Amino acid sequence: MDARLPYRMRSIVFIGFMGVGKTTIGELVAKKLLRDFVDIDKEIEKDFHLSIPEIFQTFGEPAFRDKERELIFSVCKRPLQVISLGGGAFLQSAVRQFCLAHCIVFYLDMTWDSWKERINVIVDNRPVLQGRTMEDIEKVFHERKAIYSLHNSKFDIGDWDAEGMAEYIVDTIKLSWDLYD
Repeated sequence: MDARLPYRMRSIVFIGFMGVGKTTIGELVAKKLLRDFVDIDKEIEKDFHLSIPEIFQTFGEPAFRDKERELIFSVCKRPLQVISLGGGAFLQSAVRQFCLAHCIVFYLDMTWDSWKERINVIVDNRPVLQGRTMEDIEKVFHERKAIYSLHNSKFDIGDWDAEGMAEYIVDTIKLSWDLYD
């Protein structure tokens, strides 16, 4: 894909910490913009025919990250996609650089206190959280915020509901299309 692709045609990538709502919001935004939605974690599971915890256990994190990078490069080359990246994908420098050069990168952010209320719902299917204390997880949370700070736009989810967030993000994207095209 040519990095000079019109802004309106660029794929939209959602980044943020695990469990922040990238898939939920991404699906709603894709529907509102009449675009295809791709969840990179789901695509990895399809390729391996295993769940993410099983991939980590069977093949290890490096194999998972290699497949993740390969799929992100492939999907992000296509215009008019809405893509949800796994929470650790943007830690890879090559992924960051590629997404920022070719896509519109939206960072979904939330506070630590809000996020930790969700941990019971997400901990079982997140291998990166296994065997860690809350202090360890909080450290990872804050370390990743620095990486996520490299984006085109940020949305603090606060008390928004999913539908309201998606509507606001779509309005913001449409405004940016008018400004940058």
